[in-house]
Amino acid sequence: MAFAGKYQLESHDNFEAFMKAVGLSDELIQKGKDLKSISEIEQNGDDFKVTVTTGSKVIVNCFTVGQECELETLTGEKAKATVHMDGNKLTTSVKGIDSLTEIDGDTIVNTMTLDGIVYKRISKRIS
Repeated sequence: MAFAGKYQLESHDNFEAFMKAVGLSDELIQKGKDLKSISEIEQNGDDFKVTVTTGSKVIVNCFTVGQECELETLTGEKAKATVHMDGNKLTTSVKGIDSLTEIDGDTIVNTMTLDGIVYKRISKRIS
């Protein structure tokens, strides 16, 4: 399944509670809650480069499916993780956060779970 493309955040559920659980300050949560992030995914077989731009903050993660890598988290920390792919789904677990990213046509749904708190992001392809 091809994940490659540029996607803009269309909606998200449970942002504030999840970001608080992750450890972001109230100030950063308030600044970030209305920003529409852009995710750009480059894919060459099992090799991925994911660039997420939210306001002035840019997170770039590169990984090969099935191989341990270092990923930058939402808080800017680096952590070891392995990303797995099953059809149209990418899964990983980083610092206690379970992440499922699923592509369906021009829509990407990313669901992250931490300590029972579920945060869901829905993004639409813009190119």
